[in-house]
Amino acid sequence: MMDPTTDNAGHTGQAGRSDTARASLEALRTEIAKAVVGQDPAVTGLVVALLCRGHVLLEGVPGVAKTLLVRALAAALEVDTKRVQFTPDLMPSDVTGSLVYDARTAEFSFQPGPVFTNLLLADEINRTPPKTQSSLLEAMEERQVTVDGTPRPLPEPFLVAATQNPVEHEGTYPLPEAQLDRFLLKLTIPLPTRQDEIDVLTRHAQGFDPRDLRAAGVRPVATVQDLEAARTAVAATTISPEITAYVVDLCRATRESPSLALGVSPRGATALLATARAWAWLTGRDYVIPDDVKALALPTLRHRVQLRPEAEMEGVSADAVITAILSHVPVPR
Repeated sequence: MMDPTTDNAGHTGQAGRSDTARASLEALRTEIAKAVVGQDPAVTGLVVALLCRGHVLLEGVPGVAKTLLVRALAAALEVDTKRVQFTPDLMPSDVTGSLVYDARTAEFSFQPGPVFTNLLLADEINRTPPKTQSSLLEAMEERQVTVDGTPRPLPEPFLVAATQNPVEHEGTYPLPEAQLDRFLLKLTIPLPTRQDEIDVLTRHAQGFDPRDLRAAGVRPVATVQDLEAARTAVAATTISPEITAYVVDLCRATRESPSLALGVSPRGATALLATARAWAWLTGRDYVIPDDVKALALPTLRHRVQLRPEAEMEGVSADAVITAILSHVPVPR
């Protein structure tokens, strides 16, 4: 039998590491705020995605700091990052890499693409055709890239942060359902409030350069080791059978909604449980409550449902349908 003293010491040590990791990830918000004003929900969503080993789709009109937000996160987390500007003429091999012939050795060698990084910024992903969009499917799901029949693992951690403009804008290609389902969260980036916009302009008037984050004071405040410790702590967060049943009931309700042609799949239910668990840990608890599920329901589910044409014509949104479902499904005590 294990010595109780040793067990308590080990438990205390784990709790200490968990608190240190939480403090490091909380510091990301403060550091990113040096570059980005008033986007706390998006920053939280990115941190949740890191904890869940997921990917994030950021949607908003041009000029609301989507790209800057991801760049600031990479600078504060001290990870390798690369950016791909998605354009109509971008080829899949431009993302994944390709075999290149070496005349000196008379052999083909693999030249890695920008996807071989920790944080990939897929900028304006809906500006490129579906063929190139789909080049990320294997990387996002299997965390590897197969070229010429050879699978090549991606580094850990690996996160795709894709930005897109709303699909009703000209010159865009809506992401297919299979691609959307690979994203853990879809975060909408709103226009800033009046005060936030004043703060943005004031910073620029004082010399802020969004291309030079180091000059803006953004410094690494968390490491990969902090992230791994946080993930371990999140995995130990308790989920009761009642919470699991609540998540299932919510997702099943989307499949029965008269406004939706496509409801949330079991993969979506799994994603909601994972994001609620990460949020519970971030807020300082080692167990999940219904409010955690509600807090992450919209960003986790909004891109996994499809409205019926008649609902779209009436101006109904996916967020409105999910919000209505949240208000009707019984909440466990």
